[in-house]
Amino acid sequence: MDEKFRCLTYSHMGIYILFMPRAASNSDAFNAVAEPRRREILEYLAGGERAVGDVVVRLRMEQPSVSKHLKVLRKVGLVRVRRHGRQMLYQANAEGIRPLYEWTKTFEHLWAHQLLRIKQRAEQKTRDSEKS
Repeated sequence: MDEKFRCLTYSHMGIYILFMPRAASNSDAFNAVAEPRRREILEYLAGGERAVGDVVVRLRMEQPSVSKHLKVLRKVGLVRVRRHGRQMLYQANAEGIRPLYEWTKTFEHLWAHQLLRIKQRAEQKTRDSEKS
């Protein structure tokens, strides 16, 4: 069996469970944003350049946790950092976010279709209420 898989076997009970290790959160942008707190940080940084302390206060997180998440986001290219004196200033990196955007864009037609249906229902409801 491949070394990257582990198998938990209880053959006397007929149970065979194959474990596949999860990809590291810092392996690519998709794994990095799988963590909800990282998405929150990224959303906050989309508003502009911020110091670590600003992220801590705004998102009510512990500083070590914010630093850890920022390190992952930086490693996969979703944020950029620059030093300004003693402060480290972070901002969202549009080029790093592009693969996420392009992937989600493939589903845009599904959302557009849903919005069209909502619009049609609202218009029909308005017409029905005008007739009454």
